[in-house]
Amino acid sequence: QVQLVESGGGLVQPGGSLRLSCAVSGYIEDYYGIGWFRQVPGKEREGVSCLRNNDGSVYYGDFVKGRFTITRDKTKNMVYLQMNSPQPEDTAVYYCATCRVVGTKASNPYEYWGRGTQVTVSS
Repeated sequence: QVQLVESGGGLVQPGGSLRLSCAVSGYIEDYYGIGWFRQVPGKEREGVSCLRNNDGSVYYGDFVKGRFTITRDKTKNMVYLQMNSPQPEDTAVYYCATCRVVGTKASNPYEYWGRGTQVTVSS
């Protein structure tokens, strides 16, 4: 059984930085990857980033534009999302989740999700 627990959300000013953390328990190597999604009320959940397990390749949503970086520390069973220069439109609940990338889109067909952490970007 895979369990994912996020932390690190909060209020950040536009142009600042924030690091989200995800504690991973359970075996995730059977899945395509591990990553982050986000959701704003009234909108569909969208893929932020997905780190592929077998070769370390990384997917980022188009809106990231080089501002966010996903990393994984296997020794600590942790996955991180470094958010640099966030903007108000990045305000959302961020979810750590298993992931898969097909074409230009990330999804989570495996249905392992954390509970989410709120990120609010505001001055």
